[in-house]
Amino acid sequence: MSLESNKALGGVGAILMVISLLGLFKSAYTLFLLIVGIILVLIALKGFADHYQDGGIFNNALYGVIAIIVGIAATTTIFVMLALQVLAMGLNWANLLEVQQYFMGHMDILWRIVGTVIGALLVFYIAGIVSAILFRKSLNALSARSDEKLFGTAGLVWLIGAVIPLIGIIIVWISWILMAVGFFSIKTAQAPIQPAAIQSSLQPPSP
Repeated sequence: MSLESNKALGGVGAILMVISLLGLFKSAYTLFLLIVGIILVLIALKGFADHYQDGGIFNNALYGVIAIIVGIAATTTIFVMLALQVLAMGLNWANLLEVQQYFMGHMDILWRIVGTVIGALLVFYIAGIVSAILFRKSLNALSARSDEKLFGTAGLVWLIGAVIPLIGIIIVWISWILMAVGFFSIKTAQAPIQPAAIQSSLQPPSP
């Protein structure tokens, strides 16, 4: 694909990621937009990696996506296993007094549940940071090759957002906006002037 096509794909993909986080299209549509946006960005980064002959532009981004997928899968698995264990207790969850009395008499079980929840969230948190680090490497490489500084800024903002709990998602959202602007701002290099054309333009006109 041409450089212009990669710019368009990357820009549109990043915009879809931004829109998905806004939640303008609820539930499954939001997730669908996010997935499509990420795929388009990856395709664009693969094109830029080939264009600039720098595999790190695509590989780091791909590893970043894999890292967050693994984190989500691991976190979901932990929560599902925890839910099954809790349901196996046979408590009447509609009777809050019964539930309260049970856990007051079994504080060890309560702390085990709390510890598991914290552990699951910690797994997702670490996966998010690892993913942000890898995406920052990808965007830094693209910034160095394309001379578009916004990518470097987007990568740094993304990492900061991943480190900060809760409100960090807003910072990550801002980094996606910067990434979208960066894609559309990449300058297309002009074709070099051929030496023959230069010589002909310098020759004096014939009498």
